Amino acid sequence: MGEIAVPQDALYGAQTARALDNFPISGTGIGREMIRALGLIKKAAAVVNADLGRLDLELAGPIGEAASEVARGEHDDHFPVDSFQTGSGTSSNMNANEVIANRAIALLGGRLGAKSPVHPNDHVNMGQSSNDVFPTAIHIAALAGIERGLLPALGRLNQALLSKSEQFRDVLKIGRTHLQDAVPMRLGQEFSGYVAQVQHSIQHLMEVSRGLRELAIGGTALGTGLNTPAEFAPRVIEQLNDMTGGRFVEASNHFEAQSARDAVVRVSGALKSLAVSLIKISNDIRWLGSGPRLGLGELILPATQPGSSIMPGKVNPVIAEALIQVGAQVIGNDAAIAVGGTLSQLQLNTMQPLIAKNLLEQIGLLTNGVTVFTDKLVAGLEPNREHLAAQVERSLGMATALAPHIGYEKAAEIAKLADRQNKTVREVARELGVLPEEELARVLDPNRQTGHH
Repeated sequence: MGEIAVPQDALYGAQTARALDNFPISGTGIGREMIRALGLIKKAAAVVNADLGRLDLELAGPIGEAASEVARGEHDDHFPVDSFQTGSGTSSNMNANEVIANRAIALLGGRLGAKSPVHPNDHVNMGQSSNDVFPTAIHIAALAGIERGLLPALGRLNQALLSKSEQFRDVLKIGRTHLQDAVPMRLGQEFSGYVAQVQHSIQHLMEVSRGLRELAIGGTALGTGLNTPAEFAPRVIEQLNDMTGGRFVEASNHFEAQSARDAVVRVSGALKSLAVSLIKISNDIRWLGSGPRLGLGELILPATQPGSSIMPGKVNPVIAEALIQVGAQVIGNDAAIAVGGTLSQLQLNTMQPLIAKNLLEQIGLLTNGVTVFTDKLVAGLEPNREHLAAQVERSLGMATALAPHIGYEKAAEIAKLADRQNKTVREVARELGVLPEEELARVLDPNRQTGHH
């Protein structure tokens, strides 16, 4: 393909430079998580290839050390390839091969770019193909993000919401359906619903993320395992488990593992479902805290920053708004990943860098967004008790409790009359004498109307 210039001090080589020239698209690389995963894979492969007698020990050691440096993030500046690139991720796989080869050469006292005594393809990429390395890296990076970041963050949110549910157990309020006043409930019950949403999301994510434990490594170009021994894959995975503390296993079918991205699509779907739940929770809290005087005003939200550049003293629910935006972005990313999954044609998916970018962004945004939401909003929520108590007594929904005793039509008439006269249901019912006073007090006791849960 002719000559191409490579910076003299660059650890990468010609293939990376050519990709850099070909893909000046987003200005964003594949990211720390993917670089770490590629480094881990290359180190594991070097160890196994040496153990199998396929790679000289004097080369395997420097390759392994260079790969460890890559995994630790010591050479991230030498991974400039855009995330929008060749659909198999070959450019980034070769970027890793070239950086590790050149760094190993440097450790051996050689000249960068010489491809001797360490060759990026023959030695660093031995027994591998971009087609099994890149999907393996996606699974390693995504599972690390979920297990080390997102699930712990969701666990803290679950605990914070559970604490609020218990704290608000005795706080009566009026529920709403269709954004209209309904019947009494407890604020703790409302928050218990949020707890259940988060718990269900955690369970769903844990279930689908198990699919990420299956790794494609060992399939090489198509899944047949050409140019690598059968024991290579299980031994590389054993090394990866030792390095990460993971529970990875060899793909049950290498042809599926390389030609389709179904496991990732399922995980993205769970992240989208989580985003929908988080939008509901954060938007509810935003509504319940609206006001402070002329909105619902049921919750007192912690003040985090001035809300307006023109209106003095205004404080907005900015933390809830931030999480809602995160949720919207995650839903959009899921759409891109779903489209990416459809480009699994014949023996290869050719949307893998896009899938990796969007999946890891989902995980990172949700982890950070949930953490901020928990610490800066949920932890500081307080009920506006006096306002809530007054709202319960004024609600027309109180007439619902009368229906079993005086009939639906009569109860509806009382509700309409109370609305027209700007009175409470209790006042109108008392004036009409529909029930003896003692029974009326019992029937309209809001505590009795909040159910058994």
